[in-house]
Amino acid sequence: MTAQEEITAEIRAAHDAYAKRRADGAPAAHHPSRAYAPYRSSVLRHPRLPLVAVRAEGDGGDPETVELSGPVFGATDVTALDSDLTRQHRGEPLGERITVTGRLLDRYGRPVRGQLIEVWQANASGRYAHQRDDHPAPLDPNFTGVGRTLSGDDGSYTFTTVKPGAYPWRNHDNAWRPAHIHFSVFGQAFTQRLVTQMYFPGDPLFPYDPILQSVTDDAARERLVARYDHALSRPEWSLGYRWDIVLDGPSATWIEEGR
Repeated sequence: MTAQEEITAEIRAAHDAYAKRRADGAPAAHHPSRAYAPYRSSVLRHPRLPLVAVRAEGDGGDPETVELSGPVFGATDVTALDSDLTRQHRGEPLGERITVTGRLLDRYGRPVRGQLIEVWQANASGRYAHQRDDHPAPLDPNFTGVGRTLSGDDGSYTFTTVKPGAYPWRNHDNAWRPAHIHFSVFGQAFTQRLVTQMYFPGDPLFPYDPILQSVTDDAARERLVARYDHALSRPEWSLGYRWDIVLDGPSATWIEEGR
């Protein structure tokens, strides 16, 4: 059995076990277990002990912990250029230009306004502009792969970027991650940060990816996949994808730290 066959068998077993629990009357699990065995490193790094409460200044605690009550917005204000990852350098990046838009919503479908939304991603060759990424794919001098914006009054956001490539990630032999964009959403405090991933429809790597497959509920997993929207595509410029982020409730978007 190859490494991928072993991982695939573990993924199938986890999905079968979840299906049995649902058939026995268990509620839907919209978020994965922190100790999801096919995602090898999650078993090693997830918390095993109860969380420790941190007291703020004035409550006998460390005065520096008060900094956790405010988001880190960066050194400058958010500008229009921050949301267009294709215009942050002198030249244009290589790859398929795309527009990603959607709305930030609460459980009742109401817009969540004025929230900081950040993205980061690999370039079109599947490589991050990061010193720890040693994947032998070319870097793009005109693409850093990071952006940010604030949600509008209707909860909307828009990013212009290039479609990221798949990349190897060493979870097991011949492991490849599907194309995806990381999203971070801040609330009113740094401790309210949520991190998730958006995927592209029809990716053949979906069945082989332990991170995506750790979301064993089919409906919850589908909510991580953007929808191609031809009305958003711009003639001779970019293809359009629509992806809403729901912060809580039964239709919540999966977040990396689980529930």
